[in-house]
Amino acid sequence: MHHMATSSQQSADEAVLATLGYKQELRRAFTPLEVFGVAFSFIGVVPSTTSVLFYSLSNGGPVAMVWGWAFACFPIVCIGLAMAELASAAPTSGGLYYWTHSLASPRCRNFLAWIVGCNSLVLTAWWVASVDWACAVQITAAVSIATNQTYAKTNKELYGIYAAVVLSQAVAVSLGTKVLARLQKIYIFLNICLCLIIIIALPAATPLEYRNTANFALGGFTNLNGWPSGLAFIFSLTTPLWVIGGYDSVVHISEEASNAAVAIPWAIINSIAVSAILGWGINVSLTFCMGTDLSAIVSSPIGQPVAQILYNSLGREGALAVWCLVIAAQYMMGSNCLLVGSRQTFAFSRDGALPLSRYLYRINRYTKTPVNTVWFGAVLALAVGLLAFVGSQAIDAVFTIAITASYISYITPITTRFVFKNNFKPGPFNLGRLSFPVAAIAVSWMVFMIIIFFFPTTPQTNAQKMNYTVAVLGGFMSLAIFWYYCPVYGGVHWFNGPVSNIAPALRGEQGEEDSVSEKVT
Repeated sequence: MHHMATSSQQSADEAVLATLGYKQELRRAFTPLEVFGVAFSFIGVVPSTTSVLFYSLSNGGPVAMVWGWAFACFPIVCIGLAMAELASAAPTSGGLYYWTHSLASPRCRNFLAWIVGCNSLVLTAWWVASVDWACAVQITAAVSIATNQTYAKTNKELYGIYAAVVLSQAVAVSLGTKVLARLQKIYIFLNICLCLIIIIALPAATPLEYRNTANFALGGFTNLNGWPSGLAFIFSLTTPLWVIGGYDSVVHISEEASNAAVAIPWAIINSIAVSAILGWGINVSLTFCMGTDLSAIVSSPIGQPVAQILYNSLGREGALAVWCLVIAAQYMMGSNCLLVGSRQTFAFSRDGALPLSRYLYRINRYTKTPVNTVWFGAVLALAVGLLAFVGSQAIDAVFTIAITASYISYITPITTRFVFKNNFKPGPFNLGRLSFPVAAIAVSWMVFMIIIFFFPTTPQTNAQKMNYTVAVLGGFMSLAIFWYYCPVYGGVHWFNGPVSNIAPALRGEQGEEDSVSEKVT
C-alpha cells in the first residue's frame, strides 16, 4: 500500500515538473522532514549566531540581541511567506530565476532572469564562503581554547583550514541523493541539541560573576562602534538577518523532494519559525550569562565572542566540548550550502545559461547526482576565500554580501509577480488576499536593508576598514550586465531563459521561449 502511495506521489511530482517544462532526472529521495532539515541546518541557529554575533554585540549589546532579534523576525517571516507562495506554484530547482522569467513581461524577462541567475550563482559561492570561513575561524578558536588562548592564527593558516573544509565537503556532497537526504535527520538532531545546551545548560553552569541582572540582560544598551544609537540598532539586525537567511535553499532541491509543491513551502515557513523562536531563546540566555564587559568579549583573544562566553561560563573542557559541536554543525551547514548551490548551477546549465553548460549539465552515473556542479561550486568558493589576503574587512564583507545578493534575487520575482501582467496560478500553499500586503512589506524591508548593508562598520573609516560590499557586489553586477549586452557574444543574443528538455528537438528554435513561458505561467 505504502509503495503504491509513493509511486503515485512520484508520478504526480513528475507531472507537475512536466508542466514546468522539465523531465525528472534527479531522484526524489527527500521526505518532508528531510526537506525541513536542509532549510533548518542551512540556517543553523547556533553556529550562525556564533559567526555574526559581533554585529549585535557591538551595536547595542543586550538590547540589540534580545529586542533586535524579535523585531527582525516579522519582516523575515513576510519574506518567507512570499517566497513559499512562489515555491508552491512552480517547484523547480531553477527557483528564483525561473519564477522571474515566467512572471515578468516578455520585453524584459530575459534580462531580469539573467540578472537573478548570475546573482544566484555568485550567491551560492558567497554562502559557502561565508559559512566555511566562519567554520575555519571556529576551528582556530577551538585551538585557542585548548591552548589557554596562547595560539594566534595567521591568514595563511586560516585559508589552509578553509580550503580543507571546502574540499572535504565537496567529496561528501558528491554522494548519492539518498545518503544526503538521510544525513539531514542527524543535522536536525545536532542543531536542536546545541540550542538546548545554550538555553538550558549555559545558565545553569555560569558562575555568579558573569551572571547579569534582568535589567542589564533585557535593557542594557552598549554601543562600541560609535554610530548614533538608532542607527547602531539597525546595524545590529545584520545578526538575525544573516542567521535566519538562505531559507530559499530548499527551493533548489524541489526536484529531489517528494510532494514538492507542499513540502517546500512548509519547509521554508517552519524553518524560519523554529529558528526565530530558538534563536531568541539563545540570545536571551547569552545576555544573562555574558557578564557586563562587552568590549572584552568582542576583542577576545579567542577571536569568537560566543566562544569567550562559553569559556568564561563552562571552563576550558566544557567550552571545548560544546565548541566542537558548534564546529560540526557549522560544517554540516557549509555542506548543505554546497549541495543547494550545486543543484542551482545544475538548473542553470540545463538551460544552457552558463559558459561551461555542456560540462556542468551532467549527472554522475554512479551517484545519480550532478557531481560536476558540486566541484564547480567548491572552486568558486576557494576563489572567494582569497579575499582574506586583502584584509579582514574584505573577508567580513562575505557576510553582508551574502544577504545583499540574496535580497536582490528575492525582490525580483516577488515584485514581477505583482508589477507585470501574468497569469500566476497559486499552488497548494497560498495566502489569498494577504499575498500583496505581505509581499509589499517584504520588498520594502529588503530594499531598506540593502542600503544599510553598504555602510562601513564605524563612522571613521579608511581603505582598510571600508565596507567592501558595495564595491564587490557593484563590480560583479556591472560585469553581469556587460556580459549580457556584449556585442556578438553577449547573453542578449542567445539567452532565452528556461529551456524545456522534454522535447529536445525544439531546443534553440524560435518558438521555444514562448512555449516554455506558457507552461511556466
